[in-house]
Amino acid sequence: MNKKALAFGLSIGLAATSILPATSSAAVEKVSSYKLNKKMGTPEFVAGNLTKASGRSAESIVLDYLSKHSSDYKLSSSEASKSFSISSSTKDRLGGTALRLQQVYKGVPVWSSDQAAVVDQHGVLTAVSGSTIPINGLQEISAKDRIGTKQAIKKAIKHLGFSPTFTTKPTSQYVIFPGKKLAYAYHVNLRFLAPQAGNYHLFIDAATGRVLHSFNSIDTADTVGSGTGVLGDSKSLRTYQSGTKYYLQDNTRGGGIKTYDGKNSSFSSTLWADADNKFNATYDRAAVDAHYYAGVTYDMYKNKYGRNSYDNKGGLLKAIVHYGRNYNNAFWDGTQMVYGDGDGRTFTTFSGGLDVVAHELTHAVTERSSNLVYQNESGALNEAISDIFGTLAEFYDNRNPDYEIGEDIYTPGTPGDALRSMRDPAKYGDPDHYSKRYTGSSDNGGVHTNSGIINKQAYLLAVGGTFSGVTVSGIGNDKLGAIYYRANTVYLTSNATFSQARQALIKAASDLYGASSAEVTAVNKSFDAVGVK
Repeated sequence: MNKKALAFGLSIGLAATSILPATSSAAVEKVSSYKLNKKMGTPEFVAGNLTKASGRSAESIVLDYLSKHSSDYKLSSSEASKSFSISSSTKDRLGGTALRLQQVYKGVPVWSSDQAAVVDQHGVLTAVSGSTIPINGLQEISAKDRIGTKQAIKKAIKHLGFSPTFTTKPTSQYVIFPGKKLAYAYHVNLRFLAPQAGNYHLFIDAATGRVLHSFNSIDTADTVGSGTGVLGDSKSLRTYQSGTKYYLQDNTRGGGIKTYDGKNSSFSSTLWADADNKFNATYDRAAVDAHYYAGVTYDMYKNKYGRNSYDNKGGLLKAIVHYGRNYNNAFWDGTQMVYGDGDGRTFTTFSGGLDVVAHELTHAVTERSSNLVYQNESGALNEAISDIFGTLAEFYDNRNPDYEIGEDIYTPGTPGDALRSMRDPAKYGDPDHYSKRYTGSSDNGGVHTNSGIINKQAYLLAVGGTFSGVTVSGIGNDKLGAIYYRANTVYLTSNATFSQARQALIKAASDLYGASSAEVTAVNKSFDAVGVK
């Protein structure tokens, strides 16, 4: 965290009909909202009563609909089962079924093109979210002409320019990569903590071995004992006794919370232990806060949204503190939380901020739900959602809550400042309106900068106010969290735009409070205020 960073198939051959509201000829369809992805030329969000009630499976209802509208989605086949695989199907908390689909072409997944759909308890398809990518100009490659998985991984490691110590075995998946032109590629994922931290995604051309694209998705900017935190406050801790030692291991929440000592190294760590169950030494403070705040974040997600850990399956929450020396960062690396101690000037110990810990763990929630790609607008949404739930965690724990981000760990010698502000993003140089958005390539396309636009929208939605000539009636933090949680876990897809996010939040608010509710009006007004249409 730097200054800016804190299948299943059903074969259906139906004639295609348009889903555009102005030209729809299907009497069963009642489209209440429609948004086109101008870049792709395909719908990115459609909502309403899109089908008649049905007793068929949710999967068949969705695939039937997509087959019927294959021309709108520019599918290569009128049979949706040839263009999509079902990634997941789960019971929605409102009684319906939430599905996620992966776009495929001849069985090969199209990277970052996933779709979300909801079928209600009556068997009515009510929303389809996520634009598809037209398969045009893709040059086929025979199996014998591919470089292969092992070679792709070697080329990816070589591209790094150093030899990392991997925390997990490198993986490689054969995909279609939608760059300036479509190409078959290997999506290589490299995760490591030394000699520096990385969770790299590299796309290696399957024919030439050339690196088409790469990015690092690490966020640069998540018995009862007692302990003292980074700011000198006392905290109660869930610990585990084994023999004569007490460990920072909480077995009462999901699959557990474990906190490790990185020993100011990048190579090793051990489970934090103490002899008397009182973690009051200066060196203990980073571990105390990391352990305690992970518990607060788990409780918030469980008690407010019914989520069991970051993966909703009770996944272990693992944290490493004292990573590296004077390391000015904290991040989720795909499997665990890692906190540096800071240099004492720009940052103090990163685990000392509840909003920082909850921010990073929300990246894990997003990774296991919408999986927003960490670049451009989807990456800015990813960052903003982490800021939103980091802030909501402060209010949940009533721990000096505000709408500033990282104020407890940024510039310890300078009171009253922060990394970012939801209330006033411009205070720290971030845009608060879409017209002011950063359009360059730095910071993965401005993921931390442009998050200010969504942060401002979320602040207005919660608190209210007049901005850019638009007055928003605030709905409070609880409803803000409920709407954003549902949008992130049900409707947002990996390459979501700000415009798609607007539609996703409108639909989430409509689901929760009604299509004509004050909450839906507030969502619309808040996006109007920041210029997102």
